Amino acid sequence: MTGRAPLRAAAAGAIVAILAALVLAADQFTKHLAIENLPPREVVPVWGDVLQFYLVRNSGAAFSLGEEVTWIFTIALAAVAVAIVYLTVTRIRSRVWAVVLGLLLGGVLGNLTDRLLREPAFGVGHVIDFILTPWMWFWTTPAIYNIADIFIVGDMIVVALLVLIGLQFDGRRETARTATDTSED
Repeated sequence: MTGRAPLRAAAAGAIVAILAALVLAADQFTKHLAIENLPPREVVPVWGDVLQFYLVRNSGAAFSLGEEVTWIFTIALAAVAVAIVYLTVTRIRSRVWAVVLGLLLGGVLGNLTDRLLREPAFGVGHVIDFILTPWMWFWTTPAIYNIADIFIVGDMIVVALLVLIGLQFDGRRETARTATDTSED
């Protein structure tokens, strides 16, 4: 365990809630600016071929995959949001986990808000994507994404790293069990 005492449930919840609200606000605000100021499906250069804006309404998941089953993404996003809230209330006592899950929850809520409230209908709304990085090609499609996507992808990488290094939700490190530990089971 680190030198710090574990967070209380209320502190963990506050960290998660504040960070989620900040990411959600940033995501929705930038999407609003994109809708109001960018021409649909037209490249707007920002920094040469490194960064461009390109406004699209994405009915599918990444790279428009699964456009016919948008409602599944809505359910999946809602389930992830509920799981994060549940973990926060019941298990998260680590500052690192609280920060990572708060940022992840904000990203999830950003895209869930689009699915619930944007056209064409409740639960099957299209996600607003507008950040284009032409140098990031996947298969035959360039990456077009939004602020929520940045936090979702970035935080999932951090979650994987935290799991790999064995950092538990309470802040303790998982240690390898010795032969004597396993013989006592």
